[in-house]
Amino acid sequence: MSRIGRMPIAIPAGVTVDIAENNKVTVKGPKGTLERVLPSEMNIEKQGEEIVVTRPNDLKKMKSLHGLTRTLIHNMVVGVTDGYEKKLEVNGVGYKVAKQGKKLVLSLGYSHPVEIEDPEGLESVVEGNNITVKGIDKEKVGQYAAEIRTKRPPEPYKGKGIKYADEVIRRKVGKTGKK
Repeated sequence: MSRIGRMPIAIPAGVTVDIAENNKVTVKGPKGTLERVLPSEMNIEKQGEEIVVTRPNDLKKMKSLHGLTRTLIHNMVVGVTDGYEKKLEVNGVGYKVAKQGKKLVLSLGYSHPVEIEDPEGLESVVEGNNITVKGIDKEKVGQYAAEIRTKRPPEPYKGKGIKYADEVIRRKVGKTGKK
């Protein structure tokens, strides 16, 4: 059995979970509502104050879907209660970040400022040269943070660019002078 798939998902107070036909799961909580259609092969049942995911047989595909389905539901429950956030750091001389309404304006050494519009349901907060992306959908938060990072990924020589707060950049030694 899948160790992750076997674990029941506890439903915290103030959260409602509805399971419709074709495994359409709707999770409502204090921070908002998330909806997702999960693999129809899995059996998702609400037992009291927890959700249990079971699989019909032990085929390789079913085993892989088992843990995935359970994790997706758990991420939805955590999202509507606590929410998710990703922190990004901007390093580099002259690199600046500003917020104009729902737009993120990045000065990253290009001839023009890079403007990124916050997607629906997500918000970005700027503190100094740090950006925090917040939202209730883990997948969307990670995707938006990755899109911001692609505007200027960190380079290995001086570490300039946009990196995740917990990311470690492998540094390279630069050129050495001729003797």
